[in-house]
Amino acid sequence: MNLHVPDLASAPEPVRTTCPYCGVGCGVLARPDGQGGASVAGDPEHPANFGRLCSKGSALGETLDLDDRVLHPTIAGERVTWDHALDEVAARFRRIAEEHGPEAIAFYLSGQILTEDYYVANKLAKGFIGTPHVDTNSRLCMSSAVAAHRRAFGSDTVPGCYEDLDEADLLVLVGSNAAWCHPILFRRMLDARAKRGTKIIAVDPRRTQTGEEADLFLGIRPGTDTALFSGLLVHLAEAGALDQRYIAEHTAGFEAALDRARSIAPDAARTASLTGLTEAEVRTFFELFRTTPRVVTAFSQGVNQSSQGTDKANAIINCHLATGRIGRPGAGPFSLTGQPNAMGGREVGGLANMLAAHMHFTPEEVDLVRRFWGAPRIITGEGLKAVSLFEAIERGRIKALWVMGTNPAVSMPRADRVRAALRQLDTLVIAEAVATTDTAQARADAIVLPALAWGEKDGTVTNSERRISRQRRFLKAPGEARADWWMLAQVGRRLGHPEAFAWPNVAAVFREHAALSGFENNGTRDFDLSGLAEIADAAYDAARPTHWPVPRKAKAGQARFFANGQFFTRDRRARFVAVQKPQLADPTSAALPFRLNTGRVRDHWHTLTRTGKSPRLSAHRAVPFVEIHPDDAARIGLAEGDLARVTTAHGSAVLEVMPVPGAQPGVLFAPMHWSEANSSSGRIGALAQGAVDPVSGQPELKATPAAIAPEPMRSRGYLITRAPVTAPEGWWWARATIEGGSGLIVATQDGPAEAAALMRRLFPTAVFSEYADPGIGAYRAAAFVEGRLVGAIALAPAAERPSFDAAKAFFRTQELLEPAARRALISGRAESGGAGPLVCACHTVGRDSILATIKGGAHSVEAVGAACKAGTNCGSCIPEIRKLLAAELAPSPA
Repeated sequence: MNLHVPDLASAPEPVRTTCPYCGVGCGVLARPDGQGGASVAGDPEHPANFGRLCSKGSALGETLDLDDRVLHPTIAGERVTWDHALDEVAARFRRIAEEHGPEAIAFYLSGQILTEDYYVANKLAKGFIGTPHVDTNSRLCMSSAVAAHRRAFGSDTVPGCYEDLDEADLLVLVGSNAAWCHPILFRRMLDARAKRGTKIIAVDPRRTQTGEEADLFLGIRPGTDTALFSGLLVHLAEAGALDQRYIAEHTAGFEAALDRARSIAPDAARTASLTGLTEAEVRTFFELFRTTPRVVTAFSQGVNQSSQGTDKANAIINCHLATGRIGRPGAGPFSLTGQPNAMGGREVGGLANMLAAHMHFTPEEVDLVRRFWGAPRIITGEGLKAVSLFEAIERGRIKALWVMGTNPAVSMPRADRVRAALRQLDTLVIAEAVATTDTAQARADAIVLPALAWGEKDGTVTNSERRISRQRRFLKAPGEARADWWMLAQVGRRLGHPEAFAWPNVAAVFREHAALSGFENNGTRDFDLSGLAEIADAAYDAARPTHWPVPRKAKAGQARFFANGQFFTRDRRARFVAVQKPQLADPTSAALPFRLNTGRVRDHWHTLTRTGKSPRLSAHRAVPFVEIHPDDAARIGLAEGDLARVTTAHGSAVLEVMPVPGAQPGVLFAPMHWSEANSSSGRIGALAQGAVDPVSGQPELKATPAAIAPEPMRSRGYLITRAPVTAPEGWWWARATIEGGSGLIVATQDGPAEAAALMRRLFPTAVFSEYADPGIGAYRAAAFVEGRLVGAIALAPAAERPSFDAAKAFFRTQELLEPAARRALISGRAESGGAGPLVCACHTVGRDSILATIKGGAHSVEAVGAACKAGTNCGSCIPEIRKLLAAELAPSPA
């Protein structure tokens, strides 16, 4: 027997890069396979994750194919050369600026692009075209945190670092489902609890997986965060727990903030009344915060995505300033950002209310940037924020828009209006890697520029703790794809500014960005990378992750700010903020009695353009769904798995019903990931109200008035094919990637006859194995071409809801199916015991496999992990494993 021993010496060295998903900024080791793919593992040397990856990061290697990629520049669908496309962009921008003014041009950017891309876009727009209208999808993510930082600290400064999560004795998670949305950080929190007894409090209207793991869950009413933290501030004052010296020496505005807090929530009883908590829960929270010196309060989208998001964040910051718990190990407010480079975009002015290098619109700073750039048309004031920007497009005020690395036709609130607004533009430029996004499909005459995707890009990103890491290229650029910064620079040259946009490579862009941060700084601005302003190309290529600031002559980055009590206001004092009384933007009504909350799920990201390619990630939550409290579901006549129509004043969607005890009565939750490209009726952005926070401009995405009603269907089932196909008109469907094929989970008013006709239209030359029972409305069929399986369908009465978990296993192979396998496929049963619905995406472990290990004697999370690996990587499936354990090990009723 001959054994093939791989030549380890010839194996390619892994490339150190950074994960393209959330703001944790995990280090990744990517090892190219030489065929356009790569294996992916966590980087054990990266200080953000120390080798751990979540389910999404672990599956990155499954998302690198070139299906649906934009490979060449096109104008109105016709392929053109790069020179033609860039000449056309420049000519149209020049004409529009001449006819309507430069402010008729806008850019909409993304926390997915790299810092260098962001820098060039802002320089081009704000310094040389002369338009202030540059905003980003990060406006939807963390702009309320930015505004709160600026009000409190005088700068958009995150005070702490991830080590604070390890060193805190109390972690308060507000509006953060970290177990699913920042799972690597949540594992650090659980590790801290195991090692040092750290307590975890979760504050959230939903009892999420994070809430299930917390020591104390506070299920507050939507929108009442300011009441909770106003009550806490009053309690700290009444209990003598203030740091009076810190307040006197390093802050201003405390008395006004405390007076306002007293007017909102003067005591625990009133706090409980406003928030919907019990008085005992409120007092427990107050006491834990008061008596625990090392407290980190981490907040995320549940705080930010609100019409009072900035006040919510400032109410949190007020409590930390009042107790001096900021800038010290294990203590401070901590904004957990949603995207991999939301922070980098903030650094270079990616928000419409900022200039580059964390500068704003004082005359001094405007002049500083003007002189550094040699900018002929420097802007002097803020531009339109995202929601207002698309409203201006709708009104015809904006004539040209360049969209870069984002999908606003899905992700923006009131997304139907956004999609319609895009059609009003004179010119739509889309720099994109994926051809099938809703935004790329919005206009047939768009100028589409092929952008690099993760694995092809080269540059830097900054994570939630201000740590700059390199994203490195490890794959060849496909087709004619190019870097975003290069496209922008080429347009800048064509607009008559060749010297200002003459960078030879991405390292040169970074050096200029770093130099601007230190230009006439002298310690007066928080963001300072002047120590890297002369970094050589080779050093840039090899750069290790580092916190900013890195001022000139610094030997390393700085992990924490404000330990010395010095802030970035004119008098160097922090500011307490008197927050407004909590209220939601739109009231519910008899017609719209529910509140619709939107957000993310564990295994998907944004609009599925990347995670939707992975069979593993598509398996956990395969269809768009709505969570509802079981009592509400029963009252309306909805059961698990039914379809329901969720309606708001702005749109509707048809979603699969998921009753969950952790939902609040009167509150619905639906994920934001599904688009027109992967579902018939799952676009939740179209339902969101879009009322904005008056300070930050961030839209409300957590509490839209809504209604829900049954959407009865005659038949439910699935259609699996080797290549994606289109479902018949009128069918409800959601697309899920599977190994060896594409699955449609479907519902329809049609029955067996129509399903049989569909299969014959799709596979006119196939041989069919079929089962039909028209009397009960059941039909199953498999199509074979030259003996190989090419398609399968199952329809049954809607209450039966056939699952494709067993059927999809037959598509993993291109080999001929044996007769027993064909019979099993048509019977709707797996040929052998299956794994069941996916629970652990990291190790591809299904529910049935976990139940088998429990029945075999694994009676703890640790024992289950030892037996089948479930829950041993990122841990985001541990709450689900705990539920299975509790159900399986519960004593039988007498």
